[in-house]
This record gives sequence, C-alpha cells and structure tokens, in this order.
Amino acid sequence: MTDASDPPETDDQTEPTATTGMPSIPTSPGGVRVEHLITSGTFSLDGGTWEVDNNVWLLGNDEECVVVDAPHVSAPILAAIGGRRLVGILCTHAHDDHITAVGELRAATSAPAYLHPADRVLWDRVYDTAPDRELTDGGQLTVGDVTIRVLHTPGHAPGACCFVVSDLGIVFSGDTLFQGGPGATGRSFSDFPTIIASITSALFDLPDETVVLTGHGGATTIGAERPHLQDWLDRGH
Repeated sequence: MTDASDPPETDDQTEPTATTGMPSIPTSPGGVRVEHLITSGTFSLDGGTWEVDNNVWLLGNDEECVVVDAPHVSAPILAAIGGRRLVGILCTHAHDDHITAVGELRAATSAPAYLHPADRVLWDRVYDTAPDRELTDGGQLTVGDVTIRVLHTPGHAPGACCFVVSDLGIVFSGDTLFQGGPGATGRSFSDFPTIIASITSALFDLPDETVVLTGHGGATTIGAERPHLQDWLDRGH
C-alpha cells in the first residue's frame, strides 16, 4: 500500500478544539465512522515558522481504526483512539506539522506509520528512523468493513497522497485540495503545475458528491471545487 492554507492561530497547544461545519458522513454497516479533532502547533520550512491548526481524522469502528495524519501532540489523538487497535497511521505528506506526533503514537500503540517514499526528504528532517511501510498509488488498506484506496497526488509535497473511502463517499485530501483551491506550492519541494495535474487527473475523477476532508480548515466536495479550476489557473499560485 501506500503522500497551504494558513489556518487561524490559537494559543491551545494540547487540547483538541470543537468540530465545526462537519458534513454528515454515513456510518458503514460494520460501524465504521469518521471522527475529527483539531490540534495546534507550528509548521516550519525554508527558515520560517507559522502557527497552524491541523485536522486529525480517525476512521474506524469500536474495535479498530486508522489515524490520518498525526500533527503536533499525541495525547488528544490517543484519547480519541481509546481502547481500539490502531491499524495504521496514514501520513498524507511529511511536512512537520502533519507528522510530529507520529513517533509518540507509534511508541504508544505499535501501529505502523505509512508514508510515500518520495516524501522521505521531508520526513528525514523530523525523524532519524524510517517510516514502517510505504504508500503506493492504488494501494489499499482495510479497516472494519471499508477499504481505503491510496492516490499519489504530488505537488504540495513530492510524496503527497490522498485516501479515498468510496464506501463512505469521502476522500482525505491532506493539503492537496482545500475548500477554495489547491494547497500552497510556494515553498521547497512543491510545484503548482504538478498539484493541478494531481487534482485534475486523480481527484476530479471522483464523483461530484465526494466529501473532501482536508488537512486544515473546513470540508468541501469535489463538485463544489471542480468548476473553479480555471480561476486557480488564472491566479497561478
């Protein structure tokens, strides 16, 4: 199996904040559901550091789950996992604000961390040990009675990945696609034409009603974003 916007600043570095604007997402027949929390900290790259809020997504039932991205602090994520078995930590990409809690989660749960190998250039700036498993385009992982399909969507980062759960009509987009456009491409290891190609060739193949659960900020749908492609090209960021 097999990888921005500027979210509002917050003084809370340890506790998840309340979910707002979360769309209605179905629960699978086997009880698999989406859970959401927000952790806060910093993102550093190219000599700058910014305060950021990150979405953390859990997908699972009462027995097992996966975590999509492990930013900043592990305590609230571990609390959300509770007594369930953590099947894996799926990293949408390896910018430090998305992976700084991965090490603590691995130590606490023995769950494997998944990352696309193209993002080792970023991962190695945070950790001196390798991820446990590699993400590959088209790879699959199951949790409960649903299947997670990997899409390699480079552009924001070379190994950026999105995770499609067709059974629930959702995609975890990381920082590839937001409400209002593609993720930022103005820093090292990013490229605007590449992220546009990833969105148009991979994400825009999904049904319009697919709910996009992002790495920062609110959710959107593929159908809400598709008509604005030319606007993104015109502004060219």
